[in-house]
Amino acid sequence: MVLVSAVRDYVYRMLQDISGMKVLILDSQTVSIVSVVYSQSELLQKEVFLVELIDSISKSKESMSHLKAVYFLRPTSENIQYMRRQLSNPRFGEYHLFFSNMLKDTQIHLLADSDEQEVVQQVQEFYADFIAVDPYHFTLNMPSNHYYILPAVVDPSNLQHFCDRAVDGIGAVFLALKRRPIIRYSRASDIAKRIAHETALMYQQESGLFDFRRMEMSPLLLIVDRRDDPVTPLLNQWTYQAMVHELIGIQDNKVDLRSIGKFPKDQQEVVLSSEQDAFFKANMYENFGDIGMNIKRMVDDFQQVAKSNQNIQTIEDMAKFVDNYPEYRKMHGNVSKHVTLVTEMSKIVEERKLMLVSETEQDLACNGGQVAAFEAVTNLLNNESVSDIDRLRLVMLYALRYEKESPVQLMQLFNKLASRSAKYKPGLVQFLLKQAGADKRIGDLYGNRDFLNIARNMARGLKGVENVYTQHQPLLFQTMESIIKGRLRDVDYPYVGNHFQQGRPQEVVIFIVGGTTYEESRSVAQLNASNSGIRFILGGTAVLNSKRFLKDLEEAQGIARSNANVV
Repeated sequence: MVLVSAVRDYVYRMLQDISGMKVLILDSQTVSIVSVVYSQSELLQKEVFLVELIDSISKSKESMSHLKAVYFLRPTSENIQYMRRQLSNPRFGEYHLFFSNMLKDTQIHLLADSDEQEVVQQVQEFYADFIAVDPYHFTLNMPSNHYYILPAVVDPSNLQHFCDRAVDGIGAVFLALKRRPIIRYSRASDIAKRIAHETALMYQQESGLFDFRRMEMSPLLLIVDRRDDPVTPLLNQWTYQAMVHELIGIQDNKVDLRSIGKFPKDQQEVVLSSEQDAFFKANMYENFGDIGMNIKRMVDDFQQVAKSNQNIQTIEDMAKFVDNYPEYRKMHGNVSKHVTLVTEMSKIVEERKLMLVSETEQDLACNGGQVAAFEAVTNLLNNESVSDIDRLRLVMLYALRYEKESPVQLMQLFNKLASRSAKYKPGLVQFLLKQAGADKRIGDLYGNRDFLNIARNMARGLKGVENVYTQHQPLLFQTMESIIKGRLRDVDYPYVGNHFQQGRPQEVVIFIVGGTTYEESRSVAQLNASNSGIRFILGGTAVLNSKRFLKDLEEAQGIARSNANVV
């Protein structure tokens, strides 16, 4: 509940004490921050009759002095300029300004100078500068996520913006949790090191803000790089939430179905939130096969309710039906939403032969056997039913696994891929290896370097796998296990400053520069439920599926090519 509750609490405090009719004005990022934790009906209950974006409200001149304006904005210079223009010619009766992070003194002076008519009632900082997609999972929705892949010399100013946003987001999470962490980072990553040091510097400069009551054990902030585990975002997913994101796409807990077909208006965009949907909360981490059974059960329950509603005999029955109607409608909407999602995903699985593809993907990620893997990938590249994106992912997964062992076969696969896939971007697999190959990674991605991991893999092989499609575990799972056992190596994950942590932290925030996946947030939820004595929170610059991961890779490759003399 932790992150969602923190942001909900901030929104509640913004709206609760301002009586009367209100307009809530947001920017392109705070609209996501609010929408994942508050529904429109909840906003209406707080007398918010209008929600507007700051740039569109700037274009309107109509006076609305009967409304009180509640602004919730990121403290960017662009937003401050918008505010100055709007305050010089105020349209609303009162202005209540809330910013999602620390304001600079100069920004406060600029706002004060612009408020000549003294319409501003309050200016506050409420540290909800992150999108709480789930109770233990946040994202920063960075549009330019590909910058983490590029060396600092390529585009220093954009890279600085990228790092600033990451530091702001991490700082806000700890302010919302009222904690000050000890910081560690992945040794092989320049960008993880940079964000770690800039975060530590912010804590020094703003030490008054972070002066919380000392705990016996400081929480740990661990900053890692997506390139340490490029396998997880490349895999097909078979648990509900991760699968919806992989096959259709989730943005701010909403699924836009218009991209995959024609649907009735009320079903074109559906909400998938563990806070607002009990069925989704209970099933978000379940396997696809089990989801089908559970949805059938839900449909049966609904039919029972519908049947009882058909037996309206008396006035009392009618009154009872009317009382229960909102609940009935909600249940109807929920049933049709989940049936639609599972039906559409089943079609995609069949169309793209994903069960066939995924079995080979899982073998490449989890099991050795280069000869069999080469044969399986070759067969799939020759299969007409396999789509271009699936071919590319298979070759990438093979390349990441066997780059050192079979360079000749790898070249054969590159050539076959180029001849089979018209859209194939030459050099993309090689670019991935250059960025995230074995020499660049920290950690034991395939469980074949570390003796304990080799033993664990053998044990897993002997026990058998309950589900061939979900046998993969992200590297993050190993990292969290190492933290629980107190075995996270200092040489791989150094501390910032002269800190050192004896004993186990009770709270750990792991921030992945380059983005998280829903498979990883599932691992976090499972470990948090296992009572290890440590509460984990996962955050990142974006929430990835394979499409987004490949798009970031392509964009970075394009920029790197045009700066070939620098890279």
